[in-house]
Amino acid sequence: MPAQAYRAQRRSTRSDRTRERIIAAVRELLAEGAFHESTVEEVADRAGIARATLYQHFRSRLDLVDGICDTFAVNPALLALREVVELPDADAALSETIANTVRFWSSEDPILSQLYGVAAIDPAARDLVGRQRADRRGELQRLARNLRSAGRLRSGVGERRALALLLVLTSYDTFRELREAGLSDRELTKSLVESAGALLLSGSSQSGGATGGTRPG
Repeated sequence: MPAQAYRAQRRSTRSDRTRERIIAAVRELLAEGAFHESTVEEVADRAGIARATLYQHFRSRLDLVDGICDTFAVNPALLALREVVELPDADAALSETIANTVRFWSSEDPILSQLYGVAAIDPAARDLVGRQRADRRGELQRLARNLRSAGRLRSGVGERRALALLLVLTSYDTFRELREAGLSDRELTKSLVESAGALLLSGSSQSGGATGGTRPG
């Protein structure tokens, strides 16, 4: 391998590690509830780098929060969710979508609770929440369409209403309300799957599905 190519690869690896340290610092500060009052210098100190080095990777607080999106994108539950909405078994697609949504909310709850909590006053958090909601809406539209195409929607429930119900059932707000009511991830998933079946599906109570074999995160 040419020396120049090796040096470029080494710099890229070092740069990636620095970026990972910065994102890890942001996640730590968010989980502690301290990110929104933190300065760029404090983020850099937490990451163990100079402020100038941080600015080489992230130009603003908005960019730092965008970096959190990158970590969400590789969350196993979110990756699985994108796959299960297309399952040929429509009932399984519905239950697995809900199960993986709960897993995602649960695994990222310490971070999301901070971002959602300040979305009204923090432009960076508001942008992330908005993009996350749009992404979830897109996946649920695919699910609602598949349920309709498979003839699984109950009488009187069209694709549009199915989407509206799915948005409510799988929202972060719904997750937090049920969690604060004392439900475990398993209980929460079971309740949401059963509710979805009763509200959406024809001739099925959704008593089975993913709840038996899912291990919520």
